Amino acid sequence: MKVLIHINSQCSWCARGLGEFWHERRGGSRREWVERGGGPVKSHRLWKDPLPCLSERGLPPLLCSTDRSTIHPPAAGSLDPEVKSTTPNCRQEVLQNTAVIEEGEVWFSHFYTVSIVWNGLLLVVSVRAAVLGQELPVWLSGVLAFLTDSSAAVLEGPTLSTVLAQTLLWVHSVRRWWECVRLSVFSAGVIHVVQYAFGLCYYILLGLTVLCTDTPYQAEGAPMPALLAQLQWFHAGGILLFLWASVLQHHCMSLLAQLRTGACGEVQTLAHRVPRGGWFELVSCPHYLAEVLIYTSLCMLSHGALTWWLVVLYVLFNQALAAKLCHEFYHRKFQRYPKQRKALIPFLL
Repeated sequence: MKVLIHINSQCSWCARGLGEFWHERRGGSRREWVERGGGPVKSHRLWKDPLPCLSERGLPPLLCSTDRSTIHPPAAGSLDPEVKSTTPNCRQEVLQNTAVIEEGEVWFSHFYTVSIVWNGLLLVVSVRAAVLGQELPVWLSGVLAFLTDSSAAVLEGPTLSTVLAQTLLWVHSVRRWWECVRLSVFSAGVIHVVQYAFGLCYYILLGLTVLCTDTPYQAEGAPMPALLAQLQWFHAGGILLFLWASVLQHHCMSLLAQLRTGACGEVQTLAHRVPRGGWFELVSCPHYLAEVLIYTSLCMLSHGALTWWLVVLYVLFNQALAAKLCHEFYHRKFQRYPKQRKALIPFLL
């Protein structure tokens, strides 16, 4: 029987749906179809909201309405995941008139680009104030006075804790930018414009947070000691934790990239695979755990300032939620996913 429906035969999203449909008609399952690598591999699937009138008849959900074609079983080789269609993309039609933008290495690297420029500027200003004794710019002093409501305090200069935190934050941003541009292989996805704007503002506010949590030295008090004289045990502990967590995160990002690249670094697939090796044997998202530890190290540099603990709690809840969703995704997608793995914290969560 031939069925005439609205379908774009050249769209990878439709091709995936048809491939799964015909695989099921032959007695297979969607899980087997995905694990066999059938159909174009995408990070987002629209099976969550099928059209009832079609699902009741065993048909795949419709993803577009650009062409009218008669459905036949997909020909061999017609579902090549690397083939890009020049016809109107169904995914773009589904997301039409919604406030979303494409997410990938170009857009995601914007966050770290802003952080590199902005926090690099704040770092230069702080170093000049701490080493050369120059005053903070008027505009920056005004912003800090507004955020801290302490306009009466006359700051002599940033402390060693602030300079170290700014330096590590800038180093972290540079590394993550390089990983986004040169290492990571992103799946196709979208991000809401509000989330994108929040990501850009986040690192701007984070840099100001570092300065706001600085211990104020008032002109009428004791003079500020030299930077090296301010060195304490928690500075060394924070730096060591930062370095270890950064190495852990970079190793995790490298393992994830290797799942989609060949020996020479070329991208071979966008399929999701089970990560192996390193801390992936303990948790599903060790790179998220490393992110929490990096912010904990910055909190240590501030000697446990309350504001920084609030930042760490925000990052912890954010990364824990993301790790939980990713952990559940792995269990749904891979039938033999290691059951002893936790989501974020080894043996606990």
